[in-house]
Amino acid sequence: MSGSSNRHQPDRAAPAAPSDTWVALLRGINVGGKNVIRMADLRNCFEASGFREVTTYIQSGNVIFRAPGSAPGPLTLRIEEMLAAAFNYRAKVMLRSRDQMRALVAGAPAGFGSQPDRYRYDTIFLRASLTAHAAMEEVRTRPGVDEAWAGKGVLYFSRLISKASRSYLSRLVSMPVYQDMTIRNWNTTTRLLKLMS
Repeated sequence: MSGSSNRHQPDRAAPAAPSDTWVALLRGINVGGKNVIRMADLRNCFEASGFREVTTYIQSGNVIFRAPGSAPGPLTLRIEEMLAAAFNYRAKVMLRSRDQMRALVAGAPAGFGSQPDRYRYDTIFLRASLTAHAAMEEVRTRPGVDEAWAGKGVLYFSRLISKASRSYLSRLVSMPVYQDMTIRNWNTTTRLLKLMS
């Protein structure tokens, strides 16, 4: 992919208006045998708490649901407390509305996701407390291997497949800032938007 990393675009995710359809992106579950949660149990947990039309997608912890008239801040806290009580772990969730997901996909850098045979593409979702600008100060890229761009509440990250073992993305998981992030590949990101639509 051509072009240079852009470290000068803000921002937090645009504030979400009360929305009907949301995706909760759970971090730190079903990784390395830790915080193992079956998707059926996760779906049942959301349904038992009154959320509607609950759907899970793959094992990384993506839950699409309806919660009419909900605002993102209180809804995030409600879900984190619900998950902590149900599954006995310190839950962290990145919540996005359908409009936010649509804007995120539409706002990707030109050509992002277009060469899957050559690049691996990832979306790094950020908690509301972490701006994309601040995140970009922490996320390192290796010239000739990695590129990163700031979006609204998200970073877009690509790695050259032929040199993926040299990518700096793997270093991110050991950094304190990673506690306020969760990563999904681009295919998952675009698939979630389709499921929300």
